[in-house]
Amino acid sequence: MDKKLTIINIVLVLLAIFLGYLVYNSISQPLVFENTKRERETKVVQNLKDIRSSQDLFKDYYNRYTANFDSLIEFIKVGELPLINIVKDPNDTTDTKTINDTVGFVKVMDSLFKDRTNFNVETLRYIPFSEPQQEFEIQAGYIMRGGMNVPVFEVKAHYNTYLNGLDKQRIRNESALREDLDKYPGVKVGSMSEPSTDGNWENL
Repeated sequence: MDKKLTIINIVLVLLAIFLGYLVYNSISQPLVFENTKRERETKVVQNLKDIRSSQDLFKDYYNRYTANFDSLIEFIKVGELPLINIVKDPNDTTDTKTINDTVGFVKVMDSLFKDRTNFNVETLRYIPFSEPQQEFEIQAGYIMRGGMNVPVFEVKAHYNTYLNGLDKQRIRNESALREDLDKYPGVKVGSMSEPSTDGNWENL
């Protein structure tokens, strides 16, 4: 009888430990997923911010955005921007006119990433944590606004690319939730339907 009670007690203890593990796991796994998701998105978003800054300068120079990472990276590596000094027109007696005087040039690379130690511009196109390595999806073009063609661009990374290796069902759930809200399931910057260079990460 004592042996039976001992065995039952052992089984009950093991069962309690197992149930405790299930409860702990059900609580900890979502937290681990969310923490990892936030950490990865921080790096993905930084790349998108860098791409946006580069696209803005590209547009200032060419009056358009580019849908090609080769062109964008080449512009960053070899492009130069004029340094403009705005002075009063000495021939203007009304003091209302100015002259734009180009006093020099600055490299695009220095303008954007001078303070970024060991920054490798060639990695700008790649989505962090994607395996195998994948490029951001990039688009550019024009939309009509006020009877004028307005240049636009959009760069994005789907959850499936940078959350790979995490719980697949949770990734599917996150994607479905975003799609139900008619929102992109991932992070993106810019828009091909609106003249906006905003990022969507503020609403994730």
